[in-house]
Amino acid sequence: MLEIAIIVAAIALGSGIALVAGGLVGIGEGYAAGKAVEAMARQPEMEGQIRTTMLVGQAVSESGAIYALAVVLLLIFTVMQPLVNRLLELL
Repeated sequence: MLEIAIIVAAIALGSGIALVAGGLVGIGEGYAAGKAVEAMARQPEMEGQIRTTMLVGQAVSESGAIYALAVVLLLIFTVMQPLVNRLLELL
């Protein structure tokens, strides 16, 4: 029973860390967008290239957040839920 509780706690901790990582991606994307706007203000003639580069970079970084969310959902619904049900049966 203790082993199941430890596994459930580790999954909950890992899921929380993955969600924090996904949230930090949003902060990074906001920072990148702000810097792109500053660059466009300094060099208006380069606006198209700056915007394209920013969007490609944000798409790549957003995929990391989507993968983190997918891992969290898989951990919770395929691994943790049956373990919690088993733990509740043992109690």
